[in-house]
Amino acid sequence: MLEIRNVTKTFGKKLTAVHDLSLNLGHGVVGLIGHNGAGKTTLMQMIATLTRPSSGSIFFQGQDIVKKPQAIRQRLGFLPQDFGIYPNLTALEFMQYFAALKGVRDPARIRHLLEVVNLHEQAKRQASSFSGGMRRRLGIAQALLNDPDILIVDEPTAGLDPEERLRFRHLLSELGFKKLVIMSTHIVSDVESIASQLAIMRQGKLVAHATPDDILAQAHGQIWTADIASDEYETLRNKVHVLQSQKQGNQMSLRIAHPHQPCAGARHATPSLEEALMAQRYAVQELAA
Repeated sequence: MLEIRNVTKTFGKKLTAVHDLSLNLGHGVVGLIGHNGAGKTTLMQMIATLTRPSSGSIFFQGQDIVKKPQAIRQRLGFLPQDFGIYPNLTALEFMQYFAALKGVRDPARIRHLLEVVNLHEQAKRQASSFSGGMRRRLGIAQALLNDPDILIVDEPTAGLDPEERLRFRHLLSELGFKKLVIMSTHIVSDVESIASQLAIMRQGKLVAHATPDDILAQAHGQIWTADIASDEYETLRNKVHVLQSQKQGNQMSLRIAHPHQPCAGARHATPSLEEALMAQRYAVQELAA
């Protein structure tokens, strides 16, 4: 469905936001993971044709969207991180406005989408009174107005409470059954349970493209748990990568990422996805050192 070939984006002479990135994507939820400044937003803006690559090509269903941006714009839904609303409009008026912009003339489509995002009971309520989660759901509703084949959401759960985050993730998971959903985040738990693929970016480069199970399998044997005396902690921390520490009386309970047993008594632990990604990151850093 979407093919990215050797895409690079530079700003000025010194800043390369995305460097020689290639990626093939089909249906499902793709978690685009990376720290702030990794190049995720720039990549999504290029896919959404909001900015052009400095070099490389992006193909949607075989058509080069760098040369023909209209080939994807009518089949695309986009929810940026900073999604603005018109505070004086109700949710219904907001949707009607965006429907007019997108050429959607079916009132039933608007009502259906407000139900999908669980805002139908607040349809006549001014958007200025909505919580952050409700505004994000309204943003998803407008992104789905044209029934897109590709849905791009940038840091969609930033600032949401746990209940709203759970509801949002469930909605994106359901959408991924029939569409390509690209979800950018630096919060691993947001994609851990819903992503069929992970694309991991670091300093503008794609460093991994794999399923969550593959990432976990690669970290097998590299995550450890250990209990040590509190006065030994500083010495050990300077030698290994401590992922988590908890003081318990005169001892420290640790979770550690390391390719070999980091200390006497350390035991293998089952990694979480976040720990597996951290182990991978440390391995790359050590190879580069």
